[in-house]
Amino acid sequence: MKTIDDLNFNGKKALIRVDFNVPLDENFNITDDNRIQGATPTIKKILKDGGSVILMSHLGRPKEGPTDKYSLKHIVKHLSDVLGVDVQFANDCIGQEAIDKAAALQPGQVLLLENLRFYKEEEKGDRGFAEKLAQLGDVYVNDAFGTAHRAHASTAIIAEFFPNNKYFGYLMAREIENAEKVLNKPERPFTAIMGGAKVSDKLELIDALLDKVDNLIIGGGMAYTFVKARGGEIGQSLVELDKLDLANELVKKADEKGVNLVLPTDAQIADRFANDANVYDGPNDQIPADMQGLDIGKESAEHFHDVIMASNTLLWNGPMGVFEMDTFAKGTKAVADAVVAATERGAFSLIGGGDSAAAVSKFGMTEHVSYVSTGGGALLEYMEGKTLPGVKAILD
Repeated sequence: MKTIDDLNFNGKKALIRVDFNVPLDENFNITDDNRIQGATPTIKKILKDGGSVILMSHLGRPKEGPTDKYSLKHIVKHLSDVLGVDVQFANDCIGQEAIDKAAALQPGQVLLLENLRFYKEEEKGDRGFAEKLAQLGDVYVNDAFGTAHRAHASTAIIAEFFPNNKYFGYLMAREIENAEKVLNKPERPFTAIMGGAKVSDKLELIDALLDKVDNLIIGGGMAYTFVKARGGEIGQSLVELDKLDLANELVKKADEKGVNLVLPTDAQIADRFANDANVYDGPNDQIPADMQGLDIGKESAEHFHDVIMASNTLLWNGPMGVFEMDTFAKGTKAVADAVVAATERGAFSLIGGGDSAAAVSKFGMTEHVSYVSTGGGALLEYMEGKTLPGVKAILD
């Protein structure tokens, strides 16, 4: 794997694709800067070598070109503070201003380009757009794992213009190494914990994991599809009625492959979707018609805990309930506590980005697990065995 350790960047301009798609509040303050922190070691290595850095990223999902709400100018001050360098900003990612500012960069200086997605050509993987971006630097570095599963101009196409000068940043390299460790070299027992709303979102992943894991724990909204498929009464709980046969097939497949499929048996049952709802803990197959399950119950949490504690490799993707509401965060917190305890005992734990990463962060446990992925969708596709365009572009 070609990483930035294979090159001395002295006197070189490094064009780095980062993932600075960070959440901003109504006053444009960054509410979670994990993605910026994740890319910092790569940037600092290049600056320390005596190189200069041109950063390109997207922010949000702008629909109609430049939009102030999605301008990367809002992160310049915070980025400057984190890097300890006055970060320059170009009001466009291509065009004369970007060309001039990139050309004038001196060793040790950093330039941030405006949001790539202000151009539709970025997501279309337009070669002409990629070529314009490529003209700004001498070396291409991809450190944006969160977008590696997209064949966008700045992640997959641009690498063509740097046939002998393209590298993985530290974050990308670490993401791939940790995913590989779980996929191909797990210390057993290997347990995957799947949560979230829909079975359909995780179908390919569950299918792929059944060939690799010893235990598969299923929680969150998707669990009610399995409960319903077995004939349980789930009230107003989330369910995919067109996936009932599929749920039964997965149960059968797990049995045939000798995988211990662990489903919740009880739930936090609420009279409405609200933090101040009336709640009780009861069997998840006997939920009244006018009520809904919004978290796993105590019995399930204890069972999940026991399976997790007996594991040596853990992959967690998806919450156990509506963890954003404190009333329904207990199940997700219980799983997080168990994952941390298992990690402290010596297990390797990989947290699969997205809501799982948000949950671990909410509970202040990010530093207490082995690795938190920055790419939800990218990690899932990698785990499914798919080739990620952003990874392939550097390897080719």
